[in-house]
Amino acid sequence: MNKREFLKTSALLGAGLAAGVTRISSGATASGFSYFDTGLNQAGEYILPMLPYAYNALEPYIDEATIKLHHDIHHAGYVKGLNTATKKVAEALDSGDYSLIKHWEREMAFHGAGHFLHSLFWKNMGPNGGKRSEVLEKYIVKSFGNFDRFSALFKQATTAVEGSGWGILAYQPESDRLVVLQAEKHQNLTQWVTTPILVCDVWEHAYYLKYQNKRADYITAFMQVINWDSVSENLSKAIN
Repeated sequence: MNKREFLKTSALLGAGLAAGVTRISSGATASGFSYFDTGLNQAGEYILPMLPYAYNALEPYIDEATIKLHHDIHHAGYVKGLNTATKKVAEALDSGDYSLIKHWEREMAFHGAGHFLHSLFWKNMGPNGGKRSEVLEKYIVKSFGNFDRFSALFKQATTAVEGSGWGILAYQPESDRLVVLQAEKHQNLTQWVTTPILVCDVWEHAYYLKYQNKRADYITAFMQVINWDSVSENLSKAIN
């Protein structure tokens, strides 16, 4: 699906959910998330995507218990929250009562960001690692000098996220290069025109069972299970 097709599809989905209510996610334009489909059910509600691998597939780097808790409880909670917020905004449109709109818009941003970023996060990892494409390698060299420099920046920036949030590798169309970003609370501190292609969840639920307070160790482990095929594909779709 190219960007034009995605925008057309998104517009139709938005109209079907509620007049004027479309998919919203912090840190990207509508086309920025065109490279994965989080899915809607027949009622137009967001659904929890299935993991692309077994719960234990990322052992010993990411443990099975954490994956189960993270996907089945935490991510599912974001999906539930997003559906609730989307419904409440639609009800406000129908009733004309916007007295709680500030609350529900915040809820939609928070849960939507959590849902969309997690949907990308699962695909960013895999048991086989994959291979960085020539295009991805070119952009890494162009943007950071070489892979080792990128890796050091990504790990340090992600480790240094204040509180809970994400480390993000994103494509910035204005400069035609990659940038490493931090997102605190995942709906804050983003660059709207960028397209995330690799994300690392550093909320404590992502690592605390195995790594306790050793976030840097978790991020080092995360780097061992990155699915570079997925990241390469994300970049290719973002620049085309």
